[in-house]
Amino acid sequence: MEIQVSLAGDLRVDAHFNGFTVHTDQPKAVGGGGEHPDPFSYFLAGLASCAGFFVAKFCQSRDLPTEGIALSLSNTWDKERGLADSIHIEITLPESFPAKYHKALTRVVNECSVKKTLLAQPEMTVSTVTQ
Repeated sequence: MEIQVSLAGDLRVDAHFNGFTVHTDQPKAVGGGGEHPDPFSYFLAGLASCAGFFVAKFCQSRDLPTEGIALSLSNTWDKERGLADSIHIEITLPESFPAKYHKALTRVVNECSVKKTLLAQPEMTVSTVTQ
C-alpha cells in the first residue's frame, strides 16, 4: 500500500490512499486547530476497528447476531516517553450471546492484523529525496 501525504496548512496533514483522504489535525492545546482527529487517535481507531472486524467476521461465520455487541479501546500514556504504555480492548456482549464463544472472541481479536503487526515490530525506515 502506498499513502501520499500533503501538508494542508497550519498543523493539518492529509493522507491520500485508494481514493480516500484522511484529514488530520492537532488539538488546540498543542497549537492545532482541532478540526480533525490527530494521527495517533486514527492509529488507535484503526486498531479498535480491526478488532471489531474480527468480531464481526467471527459472528458472521457462525450466524450469530451482532446486535448489542460493542467494543471499546482505552489506553494509558507514559508522559516521560510520550508513548502509550498500555492498550486495552473490551468486548461488551449482550446477555443472549452464547457463553461458549466468549473466550473464542478474545482469541479472534488477538488475530487482528494491526495488533499482530505492532507486536512483530516491523522495520521502519525514513529517507529524504530531492525532486
